[in-house]
Amino acid sequence: MNLRNQRRMAAEILKCGANRVWINPDKTEDIAGCITRADIRTAIASDSIKAKTKNSTSYGRIRYAQGQKAKGKRKGPGSKKGTDNARISEKRKWISTIRPIRDELKTLRSEGKITPSVYRLYYNRAKGGVYRSRRNLRAHISSTGNLKEGS
Repeated sequence: MNLRNQRRMAAEILKCGANRVWINPDKTEDIAGCITRADIRTAIASDSIKAKTKNSTSYGRIRYAQGQKAKGKRKGPGSKKGTDNARISEKRKWISTIRPIRDELKTLRSEGKITPSVYRLYYNRAKGGVYRSRRNLRAHISSTGNLKEGS
């Protein structure tokens, strides 16, 4: 049974390609009798004719990879493209280093564990990039004997 004309009209009505038009195999005789667009619209309304879903790229593999990356996997040197600076800018790295150090200095000063003059000295050194982390800063302060523990 040739339903080419019906398929063509259905494609135009459904706004899809002829290959995406699905015709119910049990109702081919009824659809063969559909010769006007109104008949085709009626067949569409009764679900004798439908538009198949679009074939799209599966997102499953991407979701899996994102899950792995969330766990910290698939991030080794072989997966990296670009310089370190391209991934995280030098400014961002500096900000994430200096903020905790300055925060630690403020805490020590407010608790009275270091004097304001010692605070200023270490603040300026931190600004010069002498300390890598809070722990490194504390180690320097305590090794020079500027940290008052009993306050």
